[in-house]
Amino acid sequence: MDRCIVLVDAGYLLGAAASLLAGEPSRSRIHVDHAALIQGLRERAEAETERQLLRIYWFDGAPDRVPQPEHRRLRVMPRVTVRLGALTRSDGRWAQKGVDAAMHAELTELARNRACSDVVLVTGDGDLLPGMMAAKEHGVAVHLWAVQAADGDYNQSEDLVAEADERRVLDRAWITQAVRAKEPGGICAPQPVPRPEIAAILSAPLPESAHTGAGRAVDEGADTQPAQHEPAARPQHDAEERAAAVKGVPTPKDLAALRGPAGAAPAAAQHPTSATLRWSSDKGWVERPGGGGEPPEAASLPTLAQLTTAEQRWADREEDITAVSGDPYEVGQVFARRWMARLADPARLGKLGGMYPRVPHRIDGELLRYAARFGLLAHKDDQIDEHDRYAIRAGFWREIDVRTAEHATAGE
Repeated sequence: MDRCIVLVDAGYLLGAAASLLAGEPSRSRIHVDHAALIQGLRERAEAETERQLLRIYWFDGAPDRVPQPEHRRLRVMPRVTVRLGALTRSDGRWAQKGVDAAMHAELTELARNRACSDVVLVTGDGDLLPGMMAAKEHGVAVHLWAVQAADGDYNQSEDLVAEADERRVLDRAWITQAVRAKEPGGICAPQPVPRPEIAAILSAPLPESAHTGAGRAVDEGADTQPAQHEPAARPQHDAEERAAAVKGVPTPKDLAALRGPAGAAPAAAQHPTSATLRWSSDKGWVERPGGGGEPPEAASLPTLAQLTTAEQRWADREEDITAVSGDPYEVGQVFARRWMARLADPARLGKLGGMYPRVPHRIDGELLRYAARFGLLAHKDDQIDEHDRYAIRAGFWREIDVRTAEHATAGE
């Protein structure tokens, strides 16, 4: 059939692009416009093969084969099919498992069924040599594309290069239409400074009771004064120094005894040191000592699911796939924005703000389940990373703060 198909080894394509543009093969060093990249692959494949595109197959690895945000966006693009192998960590490095085998199986099956006349392979792995030879035996023309190597040498198997019918190089000019280095010139930049909201939470001094009750140790001489005596705003370097003085991350029980940092969330209030907060939403709600439980105003707040219609749920899914990056902070903001927009009584926002830093447990559990859709779960115990939880909740509170201020301004 007179059509072309493109098979992309994403690990090779993006790793080689990172080496070319950023100086090392780490994909975290580059920003990828996947829509532009797919469009570029389609246009070039159709131009060079003089055939219409049937489909682009995108092969990549993912932890436990759980689609990451980029995979979720790719697989809803026209003419794109995503195939995921496993992504495992060994000796401090990530490695794909099963991607080459999946590409080999797809290539031979397409050739055997005469689904195309031309196939474009974007890969460098010699393990695909048998599949390439089988495709040629079935009358398929094989085009092999390489990413320009940073050192000008080959970054593909020599046997694979020798067996291909046509060979092309995706040079720097073509790559930079959709991929760019995060740091100019590929120079390693310092680690980004944490968002002020997260840094403020992590740097908050623990109350005296938390040193013993919560099992959190601090260095001798660390600041143990209650947060209400702190200035309204602290320099970032001062917050970092205080964060370094605390071993481990304070639990919500620790935070419950603190006054929320200025600017981190609305209506931060002093909480009794006896408050026990829920930390992991899948561990169940922990009651306050004495059976106080959750305040009635918190228990009465509706969840996002209760406020969402079937049409809105569909639109939310579309937005999650096409527009939400999966950054933990952004996830918290998106959730809070939807929840507040659908809340019939804006006055309830004031009640919520008074509970800071507590997120009502029903909403908190729903928030973390929503975040889990974006691949934020740890691989072994299906728990969200502790720092990611802080980022998710910081994003939630920041959006609550912004929207509450907007309502207050509009009411004046």
